[in-house]
Amino acid sequence: MQPTRLFDFIYYQQQHYPNDKAYARKAGNDWLYYSTQDVIDQSLKMAAGLLALGLQAGDKIAMVSYKNSPEWFITDLASQQVGLINVPLYPTISPSEYEYILNEADVKYVFVGPGDLYDKVAKAKENVPSLKGIYTFERKEGQPFWEDMWTEDGIDEVKAISDAILPEELATIIYTSGTTGHPKGVMLTHSNIVYMTYATGGIANVYTGESALSFLPLCHIFERAASFMYTYKGVSVYFTGTDNLGGPTGDLQLVKPYFFTTVPRLLEKVYESIYNKGLELSGVKRKLFFWALSLTDDYEYDKKYSGLDALNRKIADKLIFSKWRAALGGNVRGILTGAAPCPAKIMRVFSAAGIAVREAYGLTETSPGLTGNRFEPNKAMIGTVGPVFPDVKIYIDSTEGDYAEGEGEILATGPNIMVGYYKKPEQTEQVFKVIDGVKWFRTGDVGKIVKNEHGIEFLKITDRKKELLKTSGGKYVAPAPIESRLKEDFLVEQAMVVGDSQKFVSVLIVPATQALKDWCKNNDIEWTSQGEMIKHPKVLQKYQEIIDSVNPEFGHIEQVKKFKLLDTIWDATKQDQTEAELTPTMKLKRRVILDKFKSEIEDMYV
Repeated sequence: MQPTRLFDFIYYQQQHYPNDKAYARKAGNDWLYYSTQDVIDQSLKMAAGLLALGLQAGDKIAMVSYKNSPEWFITDLASQQVGLINVPLYPTISPSEYEYILNEADVKYVFVGPGDLYDKVAKAKENVPSLKGIYTFERKEGQPFWEDMWTEDGIDEVKAISDAILPEELATIIYTSGTTGHPKGVMLTHSNIVYMTYATGGIANVYTGESALSFLPLCHIFERAASFMYTYKGVSVYFTGTDNLGGPTGDLQLVKPYFFTTVPRLLEKVYESIYNKGLELSGVKRKLFFWALSLTDDYEYDKKYSGLDALNRKIADKLIFSKWRAALGGNVRGILTGAAPCPAKIMRVFSAAGIAVREAYGLTETSPGLTGNRFEPNKAMIGTVGPVFPDVKIYIDSTEGDYAEGEGEILATGPNIMVGYYKKPEQTEQVFKVIDGVKWFRTGDVGKIVKNEHGIEFLKITDRKKELLKTSGGKYVAPAPIESRLKEDFLVEQAMVVGDSQKFVSVLIVPATQALKDWCKNNDIEWTSQGEMIKHPKVLQKYQEIIDSVNPEFGHIEQVKKFKLLDTIWDATKQDQTEAELTPTMKLKRRVILDKFKSEIEDMYV
């Protein structure tokens, strides 16, 4: 029988391909393995322990960890089997966000990984009345250990409860950034994520008995759905983090995985490392390296090479590309990237080197996938996010905006669309649109449908309608609260946060001219012009101090790493309104500013 609830997948694995090394994590320099049966037994004892704590179906628990682990996965399974709703948290968010989420979701217990997480949650607990206790995944004196709450009493009750759980019941609430600065809780059911498990399983070219590396945070629905997909397919999952992937003793070399999911930023880091090593070469080796790299420029999926072109690529593969594959463990058959747009150059470089990279697209609200490029011939196109998943429908809505021909907001419907935002009915209503009786989810992204030479349709993302930024690491950042906070300083007239698809967040700042003149006078700096002043070392230092004072109020990912002062004034009164940086109500015209100051933005990401 095919699984219909998330916890069914581990029992499906037990029935079809029980594995002594189903899951693993690092224990010192060695790997500690968990069999399929270990995971089942431990999840049942923990589920019974959750009931013994007085938790009932519909109650919420939260989990937070710096690294993925079998403990995280087991806790997820345990909570599901007694009808609890799991609220995963990012370890890097600010203390105020911990408080906000834990309070809104009425979380009763939190399970934390090693490091400072126990202390961070304990501090938040002071202002969270619903929170009864915190358990750790690592035994430490004075901190309740998760295994201590396990019990074998009540396992029959666990099984009775799990048997009655329906696929349409809520499985998790995943908080994602909102434009107001307050995160929104995305409510996903078992059936939402079960659908995605099957859909990604149809893409991933990894098979029973092989290994996969899991390092993207399990608190993100992308990796969480992937973990169930691996379970369903009987793949051994090696849980780890991103701090020890590369190098001769890194996890890629130790595990030699056949498959993993990632975000573009990690691929960019690998490419930067490869490129920098090429720069260190000299003579013939250096020439060979950059010659091989140049062969990737015109790469396209399924492109056939013949004659001298084919010979050149065969030589490059033997001398250069084979070393790149070896650096990733030598077995990687496929990499699926998502959560943020992947640069075409990265796709070409890796795929041309025999490391097949495919890009997928979706949102937390869509569990997460809507489309995905396949590994089969003729079903992938660089520059697109792939064909639509089975049973998902995409509609390009051009009725509410000034779009280029064929473009519009991407709307979606299907079995993977969220129930809504927790305790936010108005915001839920805003992200759905009914057309001819069909309820469509509004992605906030702009795109169009394109076809390849075989007539297969692909979705191409052309713009981002929503104001949320998404770093190349796949993390959402709401710019408005950061901009608002910066503008509280008298020296800042306007500010616009940038960083969509980039490694980090930066900001463009329009100085308040008169305030800056006064500050220069008070600091014995002779005023010449604003153009000269914004280059003055003491002025730059002052604005850095402003940013440094604001950054601690935000999570690590949201903190501004670089800034650029502008010799201009943004206004709404330009004769040509297409040139105006502000709307009549003084809102930022982000696309106009991004276009006007493209070179200044690029300077911050050199």
